[in-house]
Amino acid sequence: MIRHSLVGHGQEPHIPKAVIIGMPGAGKTRIGKEAASLMGVPFKDSDRIVEKDAGRSINEIFEAEGEASFRQRESRIVGDLLRDFDGGVLSLGGGAPMTASVYEALREYRNHGGKVVYLDVDPEEAKSRSLRVKNRPLLRGQTHEKWMELYRERRPVYQSASNISLKPRGTTPDVIAQRLADALSERVVHVSNLDPYDVRIGAGVTSRLQVLLGEEVMRVALIHTTPVQRHSDRARALLRQAGYQVVDMVIPDAEAGKTVAVAQGIWERLADEGFTRSDAIVGLGGGAATDLAGFIAASWMRGIRYVNCPTSLLAMVDASTGGKTGINLNQGKNLVGSFYTPVGVLADLRTLRTLPNDIFVEGLGEVAKSGFIMDSEILGILEEKAESLRSFDGNEPEQWLEGVVEDLIERTVQVKAHHVSVDLRDVGVREFLNYGHTLGHAIEKIEHFSWRHGQAVSVGMVFAAELASLTGHLDRDMVDYHRSLLSSLGLRTTWDGGDFDQVLALMHKDKKARGNKLRFIILDGIGKPTHLDDPPLDAVREAFGRIRSKA
Repeated sequence: MIRHSLVGHGQEPHIPKAVIIGMPGAGKTRIGKEAASLMGVPFKDSDRIVEKDAGRSINEIFEAEGEASFRQRESRIVGDLLRDFDGGVLSLGGGAPMTASVYEALREYRNHGGKVVYLDVDPEEAKSRSLRVKNRPLLRGQTHEKWMELYRERRPVYQSASNISLKPRGTTPDVIAQRLADALSERVVHVSNLDPYDVRIGAGVTSRLQVLLGEEVMRVALIHTTPVQRHSDRARALLRQAGYQVVDMVIPDAEAGKTVAVAQGIWERLADEGFTRSDAIVGLGGGAATDLAGFIAASWMRGIRYVNCPTSLLAMVDASTGGKTGINLNQGKNLVGSFYTPVGVLADLRTLRTLPNDIFVEGLGEVAKSGFIMDSEILGILEEKAESLRSFDGNEPEQWLEGVVEDLIERTVQVKAHHVSVDLRDVGVREFLNYGHTLGHAIEKIEHFSWRHGQAVSVGMVFAAELASLTGHLDRDMVDYHRSLLSSLGLRTTWDGGDFDQVLALMHKDKKARGNKLRFIILDGIGKPTHLDDPPLDAVREAFGRIRSKA
């Protein structure tokens, strides 16, 4: 057994740091305090700290010292708070971001990983609330016109200073507080390429759909499968609440949904509904569903806005990142497709609770792959938590999902983001992500896609390790480690279907093949993937024989 250090991974709580800004009357204090309580973190209000510093109320500060003195004091205190902030939620006064030094401090805070949340409240609602509070000296005798002028002046500054926007319109403060808590607890992996985007990982991140779609979108095609009905119902409700016209499109589950016939049916439906380039696609489901939805978005009118909402572990760690979209043909998997990046990915941990055990476990195949090719800390976590991961039933404590599983998803997505950011078109280092896939895809095809992808890739990694051993790249201990780790997770390491000639023919159709030459991804060691071009056929045959259960 190979051991890895777990220090710093899954051991310390993820403590959110956030600053809330917005108009007076937006509910910053109430919502911020409740969100902090939900997360069990401290809450601070800059107005209260300013009053404590001055030894008098804000009204009294304005009367005795004037607004300029108040802003100077506020700027100093907010600057100190942002520099020394050690986690929790901080609410700022409505006018604070309008001071240049505070605005720059917020931008610097964002650049160092902080979250600035703009509560984009309806101006009429905010005015009504703020006028009921006496401790707002700038709003005394405010006319409707002056209030709207203040709103129009401040809103662009709030938008520019923030990196999270929540709209508390038509809903209750406790609902917004929960959304805020969810947003602050999420992890974000940035994927940088020609069209950069973020993968957001956390409980409840589906509520960020409106932010990703934007205000210019009118209609949304929600493409999903029947098994994720509970999650599609929630997404549909969120979209309609935000004012979008939602067109529901249900497709067959798994690989049966990735066909030309299904794609054509969706295209015809979009045409009947009059979808244009100003509309959008939301794909919600496992990797097959999001592959199909992404391909529809890429091909409809040569590309429309797309949000990817993976609901399975496999989809979150694999199909969510990299912009690969596609459908299958009878001749092979993913032979028709395109590279098309979404505007964002929302990996909502709560969807994992409804996963059957076998579907969760198959996702661990792709997680382990990322550990083998780059991040050995993933392997350490898998070793440490193998028993609980293998027995996943959806009833695990929230802390387990937001600790162990969230760590694994984040680290795996980081591995994939690293490769796709430098090789979007899959012509170089991105091929390393296909470790275990050459045989894995052949197994899926021969088994008529009755095998889960992660299970097929698991056998494919054992095959690749055996081939690497036969060609002098890996020692036997590392081959045995592949078998023991993958088996401990409930993943398969042998396959008795098909025959060698059938498998060889499919390997020659693999997208990594060059002309008539086979090309494999193997390891020179943990975290050291490499290409193996046209190895001796006897070695390929022997490696294949070693993954047979009777070998």
